[in-house]
Amino acid sequence: MSKIKAPLSLRSLRRGDQGRIDGASASILGAAAMFAAGVGMATAQEANQSLPAVRIDAPKEKPRPVVHAAPVVHHAAKPRRAVRAPATHGDRQSAPGAATAQAGVGGGGAAPADANPYADPAAPYKADRLSSNKFTQPILNTPRSVTVLTKEILADKNATSLKEIGRSTAGVTLGVGEGGNAFGDRFFIRGFDARNDIFIDNVRDPGVSLRENFYTEQVEILRGPGSSFAGRGTAGGAINVVTKQAKDVDFYDMTFRGGPLDDSKRLTVDLNKSISPILAVRFNGLFQDSKVAGRNFVTDDRYGFSGSVVFKPLEDLTLTASYTHVYQDGLPDFGVPYNRAANRPYSQGVTSRNTWYGLLNRDFQKYQQDFGTFTGEYRVDESLTFSSRLRQSRSVIDYIGTLTQASNSAAGTVNIGAQSRYQVTSTLANQTDANIKFATGPVKHEVVVGTEFGREWLTRTNYTGLLSEFNGVPTVGNASVCSLYYACNYLPFPNTPTRNSNATRIAVDTKAGYLIETANFQDIVIANAGVRYDDYNITSRNDAGTSFAANHSGMINWNAGLVLKPLPEVSLYAAYATSSNPVGAELDGGAANYGGINAASQIFAPQRNYAKEIGVKWELFDRHLLATAALFRTDVTGAREVNSGVTTAGAAYYVQGADIEVTGNITDKWSVTGGVVIMESKVKESQILTNVGLQLANVAHESFSLLSKYKFGDVFGLAPDILEIGGQAIYRSKIYGGNNLIANGATATDAATRMPTAANTTVNWPTELPSYWRFDAFVEAKVTENITLKASIMNMFDRTYYDAFYQTATPYTVVAPGRTVFLEARVKF
Repeated sequence: MSKIKAPLSLRSLRRGDQGRIDGASASILGAAAMFAAGVGMATAQEANQSLPAVRIDAPKEKPRPVVHAAPVVHHAAKPRRAVRAPATHGDRQSAPGAATAQAGVGGGGAAPADANPYADPAAPYKADRLSSNKFTQPILNTPRSVTVLTKEILADKNATSLKEIGRSTAGVTLGVGEGGNAFGDRFFIRGFDARNDIFIDNVRDPGVSLRENFYTEQVEILRGPGSSFAGRGTAGGAINVVTKQAKDVDFYDMTFRGGPLDDSKRLTVDLNKSISPILAVRFNGLFQDSKVAGRNFVTDDRYGFSGSVVFKPLEDLTLTASYTHVYQDGLPDFGVPYNRAANRPYSQGVTSRNTWYGLLNRDFQKYQQDFGTFTGEYRVDESLTFSSRLRQSRSVIDYIGTLTQASNSAAGTVNIGAQSRYQVTSTLANQTDANIKFATGPVKHEVVVGTEFGREWLTRTNYTGLLSEFNGVPTVGNASVCSLYYACNYLPFPNTPTRNSNATRIAVDTKAGYLIETANFQDIVIANAGVRYDDYNITSRNDAGTSFAANHSGMINWNAGLVLKPLPEVSLYAAYATSSNPVGAELDGGAANYGGINAASQIFAPQRNYAKEIGVKWELFDRHLLATAALFRTDVTGAREVNSGVTTAGAAYYVQGADIEVTGNITDKWSVTGGVVIMESKVKESQILTNVGLQLANVAHESFSLLSKYKFGDVFGLAPDILEIGGQAIYRSKIYGGNNLIANGATATDAATRMPTAANTTVNWPTELPSYWRFDAFVEAKVTENITLKASIMNMFDRTYYDAFYQTATPYTVVAPGRTVFLEARVKF
């Protein structure tokens, strides 16, 4: 830089080569802003010590947004749109604030002011790029399976929570808390537990919670091992939630939704304001008061807010701060009993699906999340960009709920017991990256080199005094005996439950360094490779001083991928990647075989995961629809299991299958997204010989989902695209129960046939959840240019289906919501 340029409007200064900007903790904004600004000034001074005075002009009128033409990404490629969004360094999509009115071909029209900056403006179902600067190529040229749900997809799915995404996305299965784990969001990706592999703006969010979507721009599901990108875990993949950030345009969006069947009321607001030439702010708010369709008494109330500030003191320096607070309060639903005689839940034709077995005068559920992020990005020149992200977060889980246990259909009784937890998880993390671009002859390179430092604290305990309701009530062991058909929703409480003072405290320190390079030979051959080293140290102790455990692991993981492009719109790829699961990686876990650490645990080397994948990606229909197909296999060694009450780490198994997905526009009026995933899993090695050959528990080996909508033009002579009609179909195959590793391990089965032996009675049949289809539909009408009305129906045939179940010989089963109808009004200008 020969001089420091005067700050201009965020609109006119918005450059196509700015990377994605995330936000920051409000509590550290002032100090961090001064530090980042000082770094930028120091860099400028080193370039030229003699600096002219900086003059800041106060513009009288905000200029219109400037749209820069992006460089052509593909060799000899015909432009896919009349105007493309600005590109960033490494050809990444422009930063939040860069998505302005852009024309789309095929009648796509102008993108709205609040358009997703990572999506195709003419096909908002289709994301073109991932948010992380570690992925320097478009999704088309990224050698791995990726599922991205943009905010338009989330809206049409009525996916207000991350759990609903798990219900309605192929290849993802829901789970429940077990093995001492907390009750909250638990996902299985390609058969692997991913509850601790959830990220917010590419920073790990280790606190198990119930995550909302009102502040979400898009959800990225990375399939396959990703430790070289994300650190520990990620054996089956990872989920990254991308939050909404301030833009340099003004817009206001308010949506109210009511549900007559679940008595729900939900209000969200999304406000963005360009305050000055160098400052923009955004606010998102949520209020929800709701019951759950098909379940008695259960409530799901939420409120929250999310704010973002983008500040550009210099043309090439961008500072962003954000803060999010979410609170959820309600009655927990820990499921219905399982009928071992019929080998299905009692709600399948024996009891009412609505029956809730909790206690109204005791049970509660409170979840809270607070996280703030501060990001600074400095663009030195076209070939070098520095970025640093600082995150501070805190989440709270607080609940007392009721689990159904053994049942007796002849006597018409079920045993119920208490489940409780109070858990606080805090994090402080920093990621600092440098994106470096250079060329060696005809080969263009982009290198990402970075460091990550993190500290995670977790405190967990439970409630005592929960046996007080047994006063005057028949008991078996630690369970109350209640009616199977008429739940005892009130029981006497001579005592008040209190928190156990002997809390368990876990601390994790992580130091990591990584290097990722992409080499591009004329957009025909693209090679990608990365390596990461993690220094992982975990300790666990209780307040009474009677328990202590520690583990230290140094983990090296790597990935490599090769992309061949016979046509600009086609990518053929092959990839290989590794990942590691150290002991204690699942911070909320109380048992080592479920990922936890405690004094009784044996400390083992990290579980190792090795994945291979080949696939093809093809952009069709004027390149507004991305179709992908992949074959994959992940092998696991050093897996933990329990043998005669002792945890060992010598098991091995694999998961392999096919993954086919489509997302985007078939025409300018017809949008689709969905996929089908077919898997096979098998245990290869186990100290329990009868386990060898069995498949994994808690995995839907076949799954399908498809969301489709169509815009009707000139309906009854009215304005074009005034009406949208859409629907969704979802299929899940049956899920087998078992222990933490193998299906049906809690029951006696014939290892050769995986069927009951002649010596076994009916009650020893393998536990399973039935397969199901679910269908949704919606219709949306544009009343005026600024007002939209929408009617939606989810689970339209009121199918009784299940999210997950506890994997024991006497499991409980979590019931999914029944038929739900929503009426929605949206005002946007």
